[in-house]
Amino acid sequence: MLLVDDREDNLVALEAVLGALEVPLVRAMSGEEAMKALLRQEFAVILLDVLMPGMDGFETAGHIKRLDQTRDVPIIFLTGAESASEAGYTFRGYATGAADYITKPFDPWMLRSKVSVFLELHRKNRQLQQLLAGERDRLGEFARRLEALELRLEQGGDEPDVRDVAHRVGGLAEALDELRRELP
Repeated sequence: MLLVDDREDNLVALEAVLGALEVPLVRAMSGEEAMKALLRQEFAVILLDVLMPGMDGFETAGHIKRLDQTRDVPIIFLTGAESASEAGYTFRGYATGAADYITKPFDPWMLRSKVSVFLELHRKNRQLQQLLAGERDRLGEFARRLEALELRLEQGGDEPDVRDVAHRVGGLAEALDELRRELP
């Protein structure tokens, strides 16, 4: 989980609240530091302060959403209650791609609960990706076996039964290729 805030006391508070979730917490004290951290490793969720010197939270979120490797990482914006009502910050946060927008001071239980949901979604997404990779591998192996069988049948002769089986295997191979194209 990436925690981005230009104030040390806010980072300490976030660590105190989220430490119980038993996931690695990485700190960044600016938008620039956050981008560097995102290029080095994958994160399940980002907690991002809105008002920071230099690259603010909105600009940082814009950069995050433009990169292929980070565009799907959920962002929870954090900001002081007084700034949330200014200049349509909440709308701007959601328009930038935020998954949520929380004002400070925040309820620790609520924050932990919301972050837990994103951590669980990330875990399940990784499981699905692993299952999909396994299915792709199995599909590839089946395709190789099918191609070998098709070749053997084609070389087997001109008898009507052999030609019929070869034709059916060819149809299966085409259906298999179509399935492969449909998998992400």
